[in-house]
Amino acid sequence: MPHQISKYSKEVQQRQQALSRWDNEGGASASDNFQTDDKQSTAPEMSNVELVALRVRLIALENLLISLLATASDQQLELAREMADYISPRPGFTDHPLTAHAAAHMIDLIERSSRFR
Repeated sequence: MPHQISKYSKEVQQRQQALSRWDNEGGASASDNFQTDDKQSTAPEMSNVELVALRVRLIALENLLISLLATASDQQLELAREMADYISPRPGFTDHPLTAHAAAHMIDLIERSSRFR
């Protein structure tokens, strides 16, 4: 039993480390690396149940966000567009495909919300 607890706490710690890096991925330079103890830190594999639960939560959050954006002011919508531009790759920084895709997805969510305005 103690082995399971330590394995669980290590997985939680690894997930927290992975999540803490998200803020930096969009602007990470080519020289940035995320290494601990001289080896590459990797997130543990997620089970199918965890992936399904994550997808369900993501769908719920996207729809909730669309409903909130549908009632947002023009100024708030402009701010959301500026945020998408902000996370897009900037000159001198590494182009990260996931960040570019996220910025495009943000714009898509804003445009989808206009159908409900």
